Amino acid sequence: MRLRALLDTDALGLRLLGGEDELDRPVRGVMTTDLRDPSRYLSGGELVLTGLAWRHDATDSEPFVRILVGAGVTALAAGEAELGDVPEDLVVACARHRLPLLAVNESVAFATITEHVVRQVSGERAGDLAAVVDRHRRMMTSGPAGGGPDVVLDLLGSDLDLRAWVLSPTGRLIAGPKVAGPSLPAELCARLAGEHLAAARTGRRGPYRVGVGTTTYSLFPISGAGRSGNAAARDVRETVLSDWLLAVEADAGDWPAERLDLLHGVTQLIAVERDRRDAARTVRRRLAQEVLELVQAGSAPAEIAARLRVAAPVLLPGLGAAPHWQVVVARVEWEEQGPAGENDGGRRADGIDGGPVAQALLEEILVDPLATGPEHSDRIAVAHTGDEAIALVPLPAVSTEHDGSESGIHADTLLAAVRDPLSAGLDGDGRLTLGVSASVHSAEGLRGALEEARHARRVAAARPGRVCAAGHQELASHVLLLPFVPDDVRRAFTARLLDPLRDYDRRHRAELIPTLEAFLECDGSWTRCAARLHLHVNTLRYRVGRIEQLTSRDLSRLEDKLDFFLALRMS
Repeated sequence: MRLRALLDTDALGLRLLGGEDELDRPVRGVMTTDLRDPSRYLSGGELVLTGLAWRHDATDSEPFVRILVGAGVTALAAGEAELGDVPEDLVVACARHRLPLLAVNESVAFATITEHVVRQVSGERAGDLAAVVDRHRRMMTSGPAGGGPDVVLDLLGSDLDLRAWVLSPTGRLIAGPKVAGPSLPAELCARLAGEHLAAARTGRRGPYRVGVGTTTYSLFPISGAGRSGNAAARDVRETVLSDWLLAVEADAGDWPAERLDLLHGVTQLIAVERDRRDAARTVRRRLAQEVLELVQAGSAPAEIAARLRVAAPVLLPGLGAAPHWQVVVARVEWEEQGPAGENDGGRRADGIDGGPVAQALLEEILVDPLATGPEHSDRIAVAHTGDEAIALVPLPAVSTEHDGSESGIHADTLLAAVRDPLSAGLDGDGRLTLGVSASVHSAEGLRGALEEARHARRVAAARPGRVCAAGHQELASHVLLLPFVPDDVRRAFTARLLDPLRDYDRRHRAELIPTLEAFLECDGSWTRCAARLHLHVNTLRYRVGRIEQLTSRDLSRLEDKLDFFLALRMS
């Protein structure tokens, strides 16, 4: 209960003498004392009642108040029965130490106040405990039909007046209260997930408090029950991108230990549900692993097709026609840090197994883009091999009027909603790259789709940024070749062609590099390029001649144009 609630109870006859700004302090207990030093009997959060028998003169007030503040009491209530008005020296001492001071009218017995506080605090604790027991019973006995996390969140709302939601690391809303107002907007979910991931990467213990406008949210990590036993011994990067979180619309900063324990208990119960859902994915993961092994082993298409026929009813129940398939490849890589804080090229950080992390993350990312209803919200089969995760995605077979190339997952929209929170979780030393294949109609095309997705992922890895994806459409371009050129070759090639132009521009402000880019984009047309740069054609010819002179190249030759084009793309 709050101190303000005691003042608002007329039957207690309390009058505030100081501490108007501290009335939201929690009252966790009550103690009556006239000892000069009652600290050994205080545990913090109490309302201390005193008849002032400890006070012999004005010098006694300061040390008494200092002892109470040091013990963490919530407020001091002084009776007026013995001395009449509360002494001014006590009022001053409490104001100096920001300890709320209440006056107890001589007509009110301390026992009345004690009984009221005990009844209120005990009732709150009993309500908490009852909610825990009831929630635990429902979660453990009802199974999937019991509503899962939603039951727990409804109990938090009805019994404790707490609105709470379960979010994935990408900001997807997994569960929320059904009876406690509107759901969280998608933008806010993504914001809270990003704040949670960034805080978790620091290694701080939750809950993490986040202010959004005038509202404070407390974020509690939800680690899988099967993983919590050895979580302390594991690198946080192994779990931060796969663990759920509980977002509570409240500031947990001043919560008593009992309330914090309650919410941590809630996260443990939801973790059981998380593990149950992971277990339900076991069949899909095994199917994907079997298909992947057959494809990589070069098995006969008929054998792969037979395995796909087994997978289709599991992934798309009730689908009449045989589905088409798409392959998505993901990789999560952590950079090792050198002595000076420089990374050494994106090598795999020692001790971190990236495959399971990428698998859990890919399953999460692929839930929403393919969902056509609640029954199809989790139908992806994802396997992992080494540091790579591979998703086998079923698509409804398209009709003959459509070529099917535009159906399914598209790389340009796959990461749109999750890029910000995941970038926070990768926190400057990790990368997530994905490649997406075209859809294929039979087992014969699956091996090609896998290689296509892997090539697309390498294209994504060549781009800047922490979270990148590329699709099969980009593999018909020169960009397919660039990621496979060694870094030292790229640097030498671009330096040989472009460094003389950069040096000249630096000395003379001649803008040869922008001129070269515009000339190539205009396909070597003097008129169009001059108009684009707002130059006279003769000025353009002079600049192009200077470029040719500095580089010993001829921009009328296709080979030299192509070299300059690639150098600009790789710079």
